[in-house]
Amino acid sequence: MTRRQKGPRIVVVGSVNADLVVKTGRLPRPGETVLGGEFRVASGGKGANQAVAAARAGGRVAFIARVGNDRFGTGAISGFKDDGIETKHIRISRAQPTGVALIVVDRRGENSIAVASGANLDLSPADIRRAAGEIRGAEGLLLQLESPLDTVVEAARTAARAGVPVILNPAPAPDSLLPPGLLALVDILTPNADEAARLSGVGLSGRDGIRKAARILLNKMTARASGRRSSGPAVLITLGPKGVLIAAPGMEIAVPAFKVRAVDTTAAGDVFNGALAAALAEKRHLLDAVRFAAAAAAVSVTRMGAQPSAPRRYEILQIMKTDERENI
Repeated sequence: MTRRQKGPRIVVVGSVNADLVVKTGRLPRPGETVLGGEFRVASGGKGANQAVAAARAGGRVAFIARVGNDRFGTGAISGFKDDGIETKHIRISRAQPTGVALIVVDRRGENSIAVASGANLDLSPADIRRAAGEIRGAEGLLLQLESPLDTVVEAARTAARAGVPVILNPAPAPDSLLPPGLLALVDILTPNADEAARLSGVGLSGRDGIRKAARILLNKMTARASGRRSSGPAVLITLGPKGVLIAAPGMEIAVPAFKVRAVDTTAAGDVFNGALAAALAEKRHLLDAVRFAAAAAAVSVTRMGAQPSAPRRYEILQIMKTDERENI
């Protein structure tokens, strides 16, 4: 039975994977075998990770996704229910298995990931249309790029028409340009440095390159009629231990990362996005929401796994208070 969640309503559209994780001393080079140590199976997928992170950060989350008719799929749905996530829009694909990610994590917490998408590729615009009422009634919509692009566009368009803020985490980094007009539907864009470089066409050499990429992406987003936005657009370029660059009309600011000892960075970006969605749905100011999300990501990298690493709300608030005391 799904636990009832309080808080602002957030819809997440995205992927569900089973993560098969091996921890090694270092990442293998092409053609090389590296003997590893600890092995574990954990729930993952960018959409699922972000849905869990948003729920644990205080959001009331509905998840639109596809899983296979297998133990990974049924286990994932059970886990979502344990976190209070609404699962009625998760459909079972009969012809495809649940997605799988093969992850290698080294001693520094860096990782290498290969994904077999499986049922995630069956998530269609029709699935979005069936759940359109859920999206129109939300305080925010959170998207990534592990789902088919036409499905992502349909979800963004549905939210934009209803005046629902759209957060797009453009990950994994696309091999080609995004569909024309997608960025114009987005309120908050959250690329990492590599994704920002690909989307903007700018080589990110130092802070100046990052700022230039942010401005280019911000200009692409302003094509959407300003009267349809509840607030101005923003680009948040996540830079790992170097923090986050916020670029918005009239504002450009660097937010430092919280200092922690990382053991696994696998889902740090997903945790950041989920917590960000929860904070923005609460109507927090953008700068405060980014700090909240950065705190959540910081907690997550101190733990192994994707969804297991997503912190509870009290843990996020605790690290924020600790950081404030240390900076007095």
